[in-house]
Amino acid sequence: MSQVVWQPTQVTKKDRRIQNQHSSFVLWLTGLSGAGKSTVASALELELHRRGLRTYLLDGDNLRHGINADLGFAQKDRSENIRRVSEIAKLFVDAGMIVIAGLISPTREDRDKARARFEQNEFFEVFIDCPVEVCKERDPKGLYKKALAGEIRNFTGIDAEYEVPLHPDLTLHTNKQSVEESVRQIIQFLEDKGLLTFSA
Repeated sequence: MSQVVWQPTQVTKKDRRIQNQHSSFVLWLTGLSGAGKSTVASALELELHRRGLRTYLLDGDNLRHGINADLGFAQKDRSENIRRVSEIAKLFVDAGMIVIAGLISPTREDRDKARARFEQNEFFEVFIDCPVEVCKERDPKGLYKKALAGEIRNFTGIDAEYEVPLHPDLTLHTNKQSVEESVRQIIQFLEDKGLLTFSA
């Protein structure tokens, strides 16, 4: 790869943040299937958009329809899925945008590698904490039912492990709080860190 040289751009990340009048970063929502990642992510993006902030939502399922359509669910493929999504998120952050990424991302190693691609205060791990029993009851896509019947293999929470974050930047308990409460908690977190504004 020695022939590949990174080309700097004349318009910088800082320039884009100044133009957008807010910081750029990724909120990495991780948790079991059915925990509420997509629901919270969608509601959060809508609220940020209403506030005039530039956002983009990277949903794990949507990405598997396109850029990651060639990947399965073996651990090697899961790791590659996280690598690709974090690289895409990094481009959006460089573009000055707020990225909301919702992926199960079951291993700490893969989440740590994703974080390592970003500068300080550009990556925030948000643990969507919901007991697997509740996720099974919700089962919005019918995946737990299929996994328990043996129709799906390597399903996180059933026959594949989910490694709970040890030090998440933020934890949401979606079995105890509403979507609106979860969004307010995230907004408060971002406001406390001064991330919803930017000055040179």
